[in-house]
Amino acid sequence: MKKAIDNTSYDKESIMMMVRTFMAVTALMISASVAQAGSNSVTMYGLLDYGVNYQSNSGGGRVFAGSSGIMQGSRWGFKGSEDLGGGLAAIFQLENGLDLGKGTALQGGLLFGRQAYVGLDSTRYGTATFGRQYDSLVSFVESRINSSVYGGGTTAHPGDLDNLNNSKRVNNSLKYTSPVFNGLQVGAVYGVGGQAGDFTRNQIWSVGASYDYKSLSLAAAYANARNPNQSYFTSTPTNVNGATVNNMSGSPVYSGYASSHTYQAFAATGRYSFSSTQIGLVYSHVSFDGLGDTSSGSNPLRLHGSAKFDTGEINLTQYWTPSLISQFVYFYTLGSGVGPIGSSHYHNLSLSLDYYLSKRTDVYVIGSTEFASGVDSTGKSAVATLNALRATLNKPLFSSIRAQTEAD
Repeated sequence: MKKAIDNTSYDKESIMMMVRTFMAVTALMISASVAQAGSNSVTMYGLLDYGVNYQSNSGGGRVFAGSSGIMQGSRWGFKGSEDLGGGLAAIFQLENGLDLGKGTALQGGLLFGRQAYVGLDSTRYGTATFGRQYDSLVSFVESRINSSVYGGGTTAHPGDLDNLNNSKRVNNSLKYTSPVFNGLQVGAVYGVGGQAGDFTRNQIWSVGASYDYKSLSLAAAYANARNPNQSYFTSTPTNVNGATVNNMSGSPVYSGYASSHTYQAFAATGRYSFSSTQIGLVYSHVSFDGLGDTSSGSNPLRLHGSAKFDTGEINLTQYWTPSLISQFVYFYTLGSGVGPIGSSHYHNLSLSLDYYLSKRTDVYVIGSTEFASGVDSTGKSAVATLNALRATLNKPLFSSIRAQTEAD
């Protein structure tokens, strides 16, 4: 016996009328959605990167393992725009990062952890967007560094401390990018802290500029993050004073500096193209200031003052054919510690070869070695770090295949 869920009764004719009406409304909604997608450029896209890596020294032994996102992070997403007339358009982008080997979301498990924003784009006044976005270090400097494209995580500066391998984003941020004026473009990002009674706590801001003229490309950017352990080095910022969670524990290069009150980073790059060759130079300076602020993070070594890192890089990219690309990269990072933390030194050498089987599918091999010496932020001997790999001495070789797909 069935019990009615309400006191309303319908005859057969009424029910059929409701069904026909529902079907008509559904058809109308589908037609409207298809028309909107056709006229307003909605795109679904993706990039899949997976392969096998070999690490010569992992806890004193050798390791073969599958790895996702070696050269570029695997992702899928949606982006679109609606023409509003007069050179103005509404835009959006939603992008998910994933571990292809495990089928799990990256960036702390966020659904759209890589990017999620909406905004307005004007050919005359520039672009303003709101949401989870990259800072100016990524938008202006990293985007012009070839080693980030063809070396991926193997050429990231230790622990990606300067964000020139785009591992960090800014939540709840407003971003502005100007139009290009005679090769010059500027931009800024501001992320609100969201702390009641303290306007500056957890806030992140950055500015950047770039200039392109013929074969020359130049860019520089600056970023500033308050309470970086809780705001910049995590996918889910918190506002808890006296934090005990170390969100910077992923890399001993800086994990001992979780009590930093302010993170500052400056980076600049220059790239020159001649014939089929591109040469690039990169410099970055990072400081963890105001150490000892236990409202930001733990401070087991009772550190005070500022810890600084300076990195210099040279990269050389050769385009042998439209399908075959090789690259050489070398960088050196000097860490200047505080208190019982002495200096640290990181030397990285990388070679890569990338071959495109088609416009959207390529195979590549990367060989990278890193040597570390001195003392890291935890007071222990500094160890080499390549992407998420760690050892007393790393000589890993990466061999991988990446498939990229994009469909309108």
